[in-house]
Amino acid sequence: MRKRQQPHIEGPPQAPGHPRPNTCCLCWCGCCKCLWNEDRAERPERQTCTKMDSIEATEEQHPTLDEVVAWARSFEMMMRSSVGRDVFREFLRSEYSEENLMFWIACEELKKETNPAAIEEKARIIYEDYVSILSPKEVSLDSRVREGINQSLAEPSNLMYEEAQLQIYTLMHRDSFPRFLNSSVYRDFLDSKRASCLDT
Repeated sequence: MRKRQQPHIEGPPQAPGHPRPNTCCLCWCGCCKCLWNEDRAERPERQTCTKMDSIEATEEQHPTLDEVVAWARSFEMMMRSSVGRDVFREFLRSEYSEENLMFWIACEELKKETNPAAIEEKARIIYEDYVSILSPKEVSLDSRVREGINQSLAEPSNLMYEEAQLQIYTLMHRDSFPRFLNSSVYRDFLDSKRASCLDT
């Protein structure tokens, strides 16, 4: 039987279309302030930044030792790194919760879509893969959010999973990430980066 994680969400979920204050485009839990957020306050008409856009803008293939060490201080920084996400995914796989990260990434890809037919198709695939109770990769969502998704299926949009994505992002940040930092997966990767620095 698959090990299932239960979400640990503090406070009521934010309603769709009402971004949390003082949050940047990667950190949804209200723990940071950034220049992007200040700029948004000055220009409220600006369209909300998607996290995958920010990730792609700062993508790197070979993080430095300092960057890998910094992951321990910032979930956001780790999620910006393609290597960081791969290492985190390896850890989640060991906990039988890899689907959380895959759902989050799928939602980011859906956000970038503008073609209505493609949106409908991708929304259906996400539902079947990660939301349906019949799926072996079902993620843990509360009943209110799940009901909202069910209602949105009649007229899918590229933002229909935004609130569900928030719950899973927060779950990974608060529940999985601390264990990841104490895991052999992260420690071994960090040790390998230190060793490679000594060799050069």
